[in-house]
Amino acid sequence: MAEEIKIGAKIKIVNLPPYLKTADPMPMLRPQDLIEIGEIGEIFDRTPGNYWVVKFKAGKFLIESQYFEIISTDKE
Repeated sequence: MAEEIKIGAKIKIVNLPPYLKTADPMPMLRPQDLIEIGEIGEIFDRTPGNYWVVKFKAGKFLIESQYFEIISTDKE
């Protein structure tokens, strides 16, 4: 799946991780209820360990690809 993901792709959350990790220079753990299943985000970057920086209304978080599906590969 990682090969198909591109920067700028739109994704949809299909499962919530146990917690969220902020994509700040000094990441913090946040509760999972800041996003919800079905929420749409945009891929901003890839980081080591199969994590993707995804921007949501609540901020940017590090999300593993197992928790989302790609809905659009184009910037819209």
